[in-house]
Amino acid sequence: MNTYEHEPQAPTLLKRLNWPLTTGLAAVALIRPLFSITGLSDSLGKPVTPLILTVAISAVWIGVGALSRVREPLLTLIAAGLTYALGTIVLSGVLSPLVDGELDGPLAHPQAIAPLFAVNAAWGALCGACALGLRKTTRS
Repeated sequence: MNTYEHEPQAPTLLKRLNWPLTTGLAAVALIRPLFSITGLSDSLGKPVTPLILTVAISAVWIGVGALSRVREPLLTLIAAGLTYALGTIVLSGVLSPLVDGELDGPLAHPQAIAPLFAVNAAWGALCGACALGLRKTTRS
């Protein structure tokens, strides 16, 4: 018997994710770039507004990961971070030409795409680890 037969494979893990929840969490995070695009971050004050939004979004992600019945909170929140990164690319690709008259953001600067995914996967992983820790303390 092969010892690797019982290890979860990536496709199996991806099927176990709650994709509506993952997409919803990513959509919640899109509030942050929408504040920036609409100028609300400037009006309410930078860098405080983006920091407050990041903390609030992280709290929502951690709370959902810890308190929901999601099977894989760590993987779910990493996937939410990656989905958010994809969403920001699409959002900036659609809205920057409409708002600024020219393409801006990751699509205009392709060297920023890989770091964008890496940073947001790390953000999701950190939130997922916090959610797992909180889940263990609330169930003890």
